[in-house]
Amino acid sequence: MALLDQTTRYADLSLKEQDLLDDGGHVLVAYRMKPAVGYGYLEAAAHFAAESSTGTNVEVSTTDDFTKGVDALVYFIDEADELMKIAYPVDLFDRNMIDGRAMLVSVLTLIIGNNQGMGDIAHAKIEDFWVPPKFLRLFDGPAKDISDLWRILGRPVKDGGYIAGTIIKPKLGLRPKPFAEAAYQFWLGGDFIKNDEPQGNQVFCPAKDVYPLVYDAMKRAMDETGEAKLFSANITADDHYEMLHRADFILETFGPDADKVAFLVDGFVGGPGMVTTARRQYPGQYLHYHRAGHGMITSPSAKRGYSAFVLAKMSRLQGASGIHVGTMGYGKMEGEASDKNIAYMIERDSADGPHYHQEWEGMKPTTPIISGGMNALRLPGFFENLGHANLINTSGGGSYGHIDSPAAGAISLRQAYECWQQGADPIEFAKEHKEFARAFESFEHDADALFPGWREKLGVHK
Repeated sequence: MALLDQTTRYADLSLKEQDLLDDGGHVLVAYRMKPAVGYGYLEAAAHFAAESSTGTNVEVSTTDDFTKGVDALVYFIDEADELMKIAYPVDLFDRNMIDGRAMLVSVLTLIIGNNQGMGDIAHAKIEDFWVPPKFLRLFDGPAKDISDLWRILGRPVKDGGYIAGTIIKPKLGLRPKPFAEAAYQFWLGGDFIKNDEPQGNQVFCPAKDVYPLVYDAMKRAMDETGEAKLFSANITADDHYEMLHRADFILETFGPDADKVAFLVDGFVGGPGMVTTARRQYPGQYLHYHRAGHGMITSPSAKRGYSAFVLAKMSRLQGASGIHVGTMGYGKMEGEASDKNIAYMIERDSADGPHYHQEWEGMKPTTPIISGGMNALRLPGFFENLGHANLINTSGGGSYGHIDSPAAGAISLRQAYECWQQGADPIEFAKEHKEFARAFESFEHDADALFPGWREKLGVHK
């Protein structure tokens, strides 16, 4: 069946992007879009904008002049590059009844809703979006940021530096006492432990048994080291009340040290409602956004959905204090060195995306959290690429895989940061720092790839 030609209503290529930016009345979205075979690019783009806003597949008698005033409009296309940009009037988006604030679910419903299943679209993926100031102010943004963690750790609240963290490994299969002991062993050398995303209330490790033991491990580690320690507890759940129950139990358990607890939510599988619930119900806690499952749509191999950059940018709007951003090609997950623009967008007040420059107008930053195959040998190169180390790193294997102990693994991570800070040669630095040196023996494959000849230089023979 032929489509209704909607190009005259839902496309206006005479619109200038700078004028739209100056006006501030639209959310701008850049897509990589390819029409299905047999469909023209502009016609498909206009149909996409129609489906994303006020349109239908036939003319209807209930459309009036006001309705046409909130149409989404295609304002730029580059057919050869498969690029289209659409301007969405901010009035299209749903607002809370209780306080008039914006909600991300409404934004997603329009910009990546039914248009993903249209027959005339082969694929479409969001690469960037821009939020105008008056709409930006309607989003919560983070309540806590990394400066709050630095303060707890007794560091400067500006450029407080690297927070050495881990994930309890194995991710599943530990009973409460071994789990808490694994936490204690890492905390003797490191700062931050997070629940891995599947860890919650398994029958072999009930939450009401394990969390009191984890808190005891935290207190013993703090007594022994004289340093504050941090724990990120997973409160992810299908049900709002279950989520609150978990959070309340954890806060009660940690009692006077509840300020040292972050709440981890699986924001991709759980959705914006889970993130916003945690942000609004517990503004006193650092909100740790885990993104398990995101690769199904954010992977460069995926042609639909949105990119990892877009996911991270949305997390700051919702109020995530920190979000996993991958390892930018330095760990085991997909990524490239250029992915540092993801970190810059969420941590800076003014940053460039692939298509748009975003001003955040003082909204608190979201911390880049890096994990996935990182260890002490990979960190100096990572920091050099990013240009700073004001982040959280959760190294599971990089800590528990250290040849000496989890505490030694944690210390080796801290020493990797010191090595980069000093601009030192890692081999020379290793000669004076045992834990870092032993990381070479612990992760031989990485050592061979990154530092050829390290055995001879460090006097390791086997």
